[in-house]
Amino acid sequence: MSKVNFIVDSILAAAIVALGVLFLVKLPNGEKPVRAEVAASGELMPIAIINTDSILKHYTLAVEASDKLMNRYEESTVKLDTKAKSLQKEAETFQRDVLDFQRKLEANAFLSRERAESEQARLQKKEQQLMAKQQDLENLRQKLSADFMDEQNALTQQLQDSIQQFLRDYNADGRFHLVLNDAVLLNKVAGYDITEEVISGLNARYKK
Repeated sequence: MSKVNFIVDSILAAAIVALGVLFLVKLPNGEKPVRAEVAASGELMPIAIINTDSILKHYTLAVEASDKLMNRYEESTVKLDTKAKSLQKEAETFQRDVLDFQRKLEANAFLSRERAESEQARLQKKEQQLMAKQQDLENLRQKLSADFMDEQNALTQQLQDSIQQFLRDYNADGRFHLVLNDAVLLNKVAGYDITEEVISGLNARYKK
């Protein structure tokens, strides 16, 4: 997995993991919570579990969100790298010009004082331009980072809303009191995982 993929997938995974309890329903009037002895008897409690890694890999919306964020990250990186390299070349040329000026000054190679002062003024102006370009580069870096964060937040919110809305509809009959993200569980018991059903339902709904 590339560094970019890892960053993007980590962002989306964190968004889902942060939910913890993905869905909680109120108990119908008069219904009591499941007692510990019911669970001990082998009867399944009204709880379901979903595997977030599987959702990220197989839910079309999550895959598209990951691709979109990855493209945005790569485009921003290339743009910054191109401008940084261009600025670096200018800075290197400037340093050579400064050294050349110093050598000529020490060797008293300028034909006149005015000629030396003119070259010094040119170098000072170039230095100011480079400093301005460096600040512009930093401003661009901050803007691209902010734009990336905004897009990330929008996509992860869309992903969260989509999953939660599906679970609300999926659990309209109230058969589950809790739908848990398996990332927050220390131990899992067979019979509670509804991941495959959720992925199928999410993709079917997304295609409509």
